Amino acid sequence: MANLKKVLVTGSGGLIGSQSVNFFAERGFNVVGIDNDMRSYFFGQEASTKDICDEFKKSLLDRYAHYSCDIRDYSEIEDIFKNHKFDLIIHTAAQPSHDWAAREPLTDFSVNANGTLNLLENARKFSPDAVFIFTSTNKVYGDAPNSLPLVEEDTRWEIETNHPFYQGIDETMSIDNSTHSIFGASKVAADILVQEYGRYFSMKTASFRGGCLTGPMHKGAELHGFLAYLAKCVMLNRKYTVYGYQGKQVRDNIHCYDLVNCFWHFYQNPRCGEVYNIGGSRHSNISMKEAITYFEKKLNKKSVIEYSQTNRVGDHIWYISDVSKFKTHYPKWEFKYDIYAIMDEICLKNKV
Repeated sequence: MANLKKVLVTGSGGLIGSQSVNFFAERGFNVVGIDNDMRSYFFGQEASTKDICDEFKKSLLDRYAHYSCDIRDYSEIEDIFKNHKFDLIIHTAAQPSHDWAAREPLTDFSVNANGTLNLLENARKFSPDAVFIFTSTNKVYGDAPNSLPLVEEDTRWEIETNHPFYQGIDETMSIDNSTHSIFGASKVAADILVQEYGRYFSMKTASFRGGCLTGPMHKGAELHGFLAYLAKCVMLNRKYTVYGYQGKQVRDNIHCYDLVNCFWHFYQNPRCGEVYNIGGSRHSNISMKEAITYFEKKLNKKSVIEYSQTNRVGDHIWYISDVSKFKTHYPKWEFKYDIYAIMDEICLKNKV
């Protein structure tokens, strides 16, 4: 057991964190998880991740070591790194909500930016050869995508087929001169830190700028987790509020398995200070209106939808990720799930 590879997963009870724990445990890694269930503070007890972490302790036994600590506490993080030498660090712990961040900007920034810095610095001091993977966000681009020449269709906004970004937005889009939301700004800071530690200290780091990340284990909340929360609302006859754009805003969605599989490919052939836009791309995307219609049919329920004329500050009207850079670097990686396979899994979970 002592010779096994060791991975640190922050936010180990969350959607991407829990998928990472299972994925890498199946591949023979010992797992150290950090999760203090702060998600229940952000979104209420219904969004708690404690049960997931407790299950890991039972199912993985001595293959999983859990720490219920706060990534903002430098001394606690330092103690973990002093006691473990890591081959891989997957940093998913975050305050993840665009809307929630404006309530407590100091909390948002300290978790997303300062917490990331604590992890990077301890990785540099104690596990400098580890691969460091950070789950960033497409919100680092702010609302710049809204300046694209979008075309309104019956159920969605689209971009003309001859536009350079028709296949999706790539990493050349500027992060400057746009409204990011407080959440987007804190993730920009973390994203740049991850790049800088890679380039300045020659560490093997990558920022994955995700679109909508989802899957059947996603504990969707009103302020975070679009597909999972929408399905829950339709199933339970709860009101769901659509903010702005007539519900025609488009999101690409990537299944948590497909994203963590990206991590696996990067780990096997890492680079220094890399950035990847990662999401469902043209392979897996949907508008709000289209998702509502699909869930109603699949769940055989009528939704209770309220349309607000006010859009969320800094929100995207249309965002599809161009994943060609990652696929060029790692040509053996491919999608397993499309948007309908994702939604079918979520529906099955909500019916249980």
